[in-house]
Amino acid sequence: MLICPQCKFENPNSNKFCQSCGTSLAHQVCPECGVDVAINAQHCHKCGAECGTIWWAMITQVTSAVSTIEETGELTPNSENPVVGITDTSPFLKLALDSYLDSQQRYRLLEFLPNPEIMAANKSLTMRVLDCQPYQVSLIEASLGHETKIATQTIPDLAKAYLELQVEMHPAIPKIHDAWQQDDLEVVLLEDRSNLPMLVDVWQQDTITMLEILYWFYQMTQLWELLEKVGCRQSLLELSNLRVDEDQVLVLQRLYIEPSALIPQPCPQDEKQALSIKSLGQVWRNLCKQSQRTQFGFVVQMLDDLESGKINTLEQLRSLWQTQLSLLEAESTPEKSPSSSTILQFSDETEDTMIRNDDIPTMVLSMQLSSLEYAGYTDVGRQRDHNEDYFGIDSKVHKLELPKNRLVTAQSVYILCDGMGGHAGGEVASALAVNTIRKYFQETWVDAELPRKESIREAVYLANQAIYELNQKEARAGIGRMGTTLVMLLLQDNQAAIAHVGDSRLYCLTRKRGLEQLTIDHEVGQREIARGVEPTIAYGRADAYQLTQALGPRNENSIHPDVEFFDINEDMLLVLVSDGLSDNDCLETNWQTHLQPLLSSSSNLEKGLQDLIDLANEHNGHDNITAILVRVKVRPSQQGLFVN
Repeated sequence: MLICPQCKFENPNSNKFCQSCGTSLAHQVCPECGVDVAINAQHCHKCGAECGTIWWAMITQVTSAVSTIEETGELTPNSENPVVGITDTSPFLKLALDSYLDSQQRYRLLEFLPNPEIMAANKSLTMRVLDCQPYQVSLIEASLGHETKIATQTIPDLAKAYLELQVEMHPAIPKIHDAWQQDDLEVVLLEDRSNLPMLVDVWQQDTITMLEILYWFYQMTQLWELLEKVGCRQSLLELSNLRVDEDQVLVLQRLYIEPSALIPQPCPQDEKQALSIKSLGQVWRNLCKQSQRTQFGFVVQMLDDLESGKINTLEQLRSLWQTQLSLLEAESTPEKSPSSSTILQFSDETEDTMIRNDDIPTMVLSMQLSSLEYAGYTDVGRQRDHNEDYFGIDSKVHKLELPKNRLVTAQSVYILCDGMGGHAGGEVASALAVNTIRKYFQETWVDAELPRKESIREAVYLANQAIYELNQKEARAGIGRMGTTLVMLLLQDNQAAIAHVGDSRLYCLTRKRGLEQLTIDHEVGQREIARGVEPTIAYGRADAYQLTQALGPRNENSIHPDVEFFDINEDMLLVLVSDGLSDNDCLETNWQTHLQPLLSSSSNLEKGLQDLIDLANEHNGHDNITAILVRVKVRPSQQGLFVN
């Protein structure tokens, strides 16, 4: 089937246009210049930008013999594979530039093959391929979506590891797109991370702090345990496989299967564990040597203890992190940064032989703002003749660049209102509320900290009073009285405050927790649920969706704005929406396709927002549609490492 890129409708493979929304299934839109490009083109014919769907292909020659590798911890390319000579009948010889990897002619090779001598030294090849049918669902994707079952004996062993880890949704593990066995070749297609910088190169940059290096240590420790489940810890031993994404987060380009996972008889447990810890220490030692920077004493000691075997379990390694961070605190106790902090939990349980969690210090990693981007848009919808929604953004972002430090500070307010009261009513109320609140904070928000709850509520009351007085002045009555909902977000660096009245919503999206609704609608249905009524009964009422409060129709005694504060300790996408977008669970149903990709700094927020508006028009369209997207990126604070 073909999945429409616009509305995600499932179309027959023979369709040229989506039978639901009419979008072309034979063309794609260039992300740079916006022209239509053939679906199987790699580059835009107008501006030259790469717009094709590229996958990273791992092609392995199937052999019956399985070799083992000495457990030395040496860092060698493709070390899980034995050397196989390239013969005249080698399946590799079928491959050439611009030829297809599969019999259906979907995946076209974009690179020249290595010369025969290089191919003879390796059992596997890796290269980029162009997906000439990107809207078609692959067998692996259908399996992950539970639309079909796949016979595990028909896919490569390496693909099984990706499938098992896919449920973890860990950003370090590349997503698998497709996999198959064909003749004497096994093929696995992954998201392409070949252009990401290698960790060893980023490590040597002068701007990289010791705190960031410690955070990479922590990430590798956590990944080690995750990869152990599928026998792929070797993935962390290949220096060229360790990459850093645009947010300075450690990721893997691919997975490597450990030799022990390929051997039918199990390895002795003590031998397996010794390999794990010593090999990880060897990677860290090599990275430290290549960085040519002065290391903390406890890092040097940790590496020596790993090499000598004094540390031989993952639990000991975690405990050492805690202890040495305590010593770091004793040497220099920094003042607590105004930025917020997050707790790094190294283990859920510890053995009885280890120090109890209550007796060891907790590593606290203070986070600071790394980047802030936003976009806002409003659309009249498909059924209304005028727009009663309104939004306002007032953002001040300051960036300080130094040779070994980068500091980003921000003070921003994002306001979205959905007006009511008919023509020359709703649009007046929503605009008046936005401008009143914006002006209030321009005059009163002068400190580098969030306004107090009382101050935020005062802004809401002022907006309500402005609309109320206009209603009184114009002698508006009944349904003719103008009013508006309100949802508002205030940011001071990586600290946030939200306030809302009515049913306009604020959602947040993170990689760990997915999509969460942070506001509760002020409507009859929710009021009844708060009183203990069953949701099915509460929303069975005819007036279930009637607002219980809004700005403007009545004086301030009738409104009770909800105000909440929270810290942003991980990368986050904050989404403010009117009900034209949130109705019919539009976001809850489509967040993985329309919001999750926007967490990446490489994605275009404005284009993503336009796609979201188009989705809402397709899904709903009965009302005005407004949304504000705010992408907040954070990183460990240079002054924020301390121990409780």
